Order: sequence, then C-alpha cells, then structure tokens
Amino acid sequence: MNRFEGRKTLITGAGSGIGQATVARILEEGGVVVAADINADGLEVTRQRAEEAGTADRLSITTVDISNEDSVRENIGGAIERLGGLQVLVNAAGILRASHTAETSLEFWNTVVGINLTGTFLVTRQALPALLENGQGVVVNFSSTSAHFAHPYMAAYAATKGGIRSFTHAIALEYAKQGLRAVAVEPGSIASGMTSNPGFPEEGVDPTLIGKLYPWIGEGFAPPEDVAGVIAMLASDDGKFVTGTEIRIDGGTHM
Repeated sequence: MNRFEGRKTLITGAGSGIGQATVARILEEGGVVVAADINADGLEVTRQRAEEAGTADRLSITTVDISNEDSVRENIGGAIERLGGLQVLVNAAGILRASHTAETSLEFWNTVVGINLTGTFLVTRQALPALLENGQGVVVNFSSTSAHFAHPYMAAYAATKGGIRSFTHAIALEYAKQGLRAVAVEPGSIASGMTSNPGFPEEGVDPTLIGKLYPWIGEGFAPPEDVAGVIAMLASDDGKFVTGTEIRIDGGTHM
C-alpha cells in the first residue's frame, strides 16, 4: 500500500516506542516524514532503521522539547517550513510517571502536564496553519485508556490524557469546515519503553490494582506496531470519515 505517497507527515515522540513504529509504517507506505523527539540518540536509531528498510531518503529528523514554546517554534516550525507544507501531524510524544497522589509534588505534576498536555497543544498550534492550508489536514493525538478507566498511581498522567481527549474533540469541531480531521488514539497494554518502566513507587503499591491493566487477548502486551497500523488507517483516506472521536487499542483490557 502507498496510502501516504506524497503526503508530508510530522511525528513527535519518534525516537522510541509507538512514535518510532509509526515513522516506519508511514515511510513504508510512501510518506515523507519528519521525526521529532527530545532524544537525539533515539532519533538516530529511527534513522538507522529507515536506512535498513531503504526509506531514509524520505526521512528527516529534528530534536525538540515539546514543552518549550521557543523550541517548538524553532524546530517544529522550521521542519514544516523545510517540508513545504504538512498533511498529517501525529502527536505521539509523552511521558508516563507514577506516584502516590497524596505524595505528588507540584513539580512532578507540572512536568507531566507540561510535556503531555501543553506539549500536544504547542505542537498542534504550530502545525495548524500548514494543516489547514491544504484543506485535508489530519491530527492524530495520543490520549490513553487512562482517560476513561482507573489507572492507579497515575493521576497526573490520566489527567493529561483526559485533557488531550477533550482538546482533540474541540479542534475537530472548530476546524471541521476547513477540512481538518482530528482523532485521538487510546493505547493500553502496549509494550514500549514508557510502559516497561513507569516508575511505580517503591512502597505502598497494591499489585492487585496493577493486575487490572492486562489484556484479555493475545499473549501479553502488544508491540508498538499494532498501534502504528491503526494510526496509518486513521491518517490516510481510509479514515476520511473519522473525526472528533477516539479509538481504544488495548486488547480488551477495559472490556
């Protein structure tokens, strides 16, 4: 399939996990991709994988701190300018941090909110003019199953993902008449660097609560590629009648 042939796509969080897998999938389907991440080493791995797949000629990379307005303006804005336009934005960048809510510091809270929620806003705001210019722009944001269901010790993370879900609905309606589609994906039970080490508190954690976050199909957590395939569908013409909603991808964890 070449559903993205000629389409210019920007993907944040592209140095690892689902973001990295999405870069590979969009390149495989003919897209022109800018991979953005704060982790320069991770981006080099993304580039190396593209070289091995023979798709690196359509990939460029840029380092960015999505929680910093100046960094977004300079690096995301510059990348879009170099692309000469933008059809698809995938906001995959984010962090997962766990703590007892009663012991959560304001600094901890603001860090999670600043990267996950504010970062999604800053990148989207920077990309909107280019997305609206072509009349067929698509934004895929990363919410989470935690936006709907109880994820213990993740109050800050869950709050940001609920905010992203609402943000996605708002822009989907605000810009619908200008041809923009906005959709949120809600991954759960996906194997990635984020989920393999969420940093649960060393004491006072009830394992029976964590046990509720396990998929009912398959043989455990799914690979990032399973989410990348759904993103590719939503961002392509196959998803042209999908907007202002969210797609849960969790192997039945929250049936």
